[in-house]
Amino acid sequence: MPWNPEVYNKFKQIRYKPFYDLMDLVDEDLLQKAIDLGCGTGEQTKMLSERFDQANFLGIDSSQEMLAQSKGFETDKLKFKRSTMEEFAEVDDKWDLIFSNAALQWVQDHEELFPKLISKLNPRGQFAVQMPTQKENLLNRLLLETVSQDPIREMLGGFVRMSPLLQLDDYARMMFKSGLHDLDISIRVYPIIANDETELFDFISGTTLIPYMERLDRNGQALLQSELLKRIRSYYSEFPAIYSFKRILLYGRKA
Repeated sequence: MPWNPEVYNKFKQIRYKPFYDLMDLVDEDLLQKAIDLGCGTGEQTKMLSERFDQANFLGIDSSQEMLAQSKGFETDKLKFKRSTMEEFAEVDDKWDLIFSNAALQWVQDHEELFPKLISKLNPRGQFAVQMPTQKENLLNRLLLETVSQDPIREMLGGFVRMSPLLQLDDYARMMFKSGLHDLDISIRVYPIIANDETELFDFISGTTLIPYMERLDRNGQALLQSELLKRIRSYYSEFPAIYSFKRILLYGRKA
């Protein structure tokens, strides 16, 4: 079950608010060479390129389906390339800005990954990352409960995708130890008002649910959807309801 840009973009406006907040942390000073890790469809990378038009931008993503949407955005100063985060981490290159919005939560071993990424910054280079706090967010917890119980657990062969996210203090420590200054580290809540449980199911169906759905046949997918909808309904006593979607924003600059 590949990434589906149409499903992902259904909640575009909700997903864009933290992007704008992260972009506002970036300083245009000395910004000439920038990269967007996990650029998706490339639309946000285009916005970055327009905001910081003196810089050359490269957007990378591992999804061919997502990158297929980016071709129309390319200019002399904006290019896209298919690559995994792990591949990028091993390339010997330097950047004035490493930017990543809602992507690094899909990559394992942040203790190793983040110092590698930060090491690729030029002097005065900037590091700006946003990720959903998957271990704390309600829908992630309900999904984990659902896939951890039979018969779905058996259908998945015991597969559970545990979030690689660390504690806020861990990121602060790594960023400081890696030589970042002017740190801006926060957890922000982006509330979602849902009219029914289906809206909340749809919200995660284009992201967190994918690794499970792609391992199930149609009957298993239907059962997972049904069971998760039941859990969402049982949690909320009435609708409309508010879902407090929490995200971590990380910013720092090399000396």
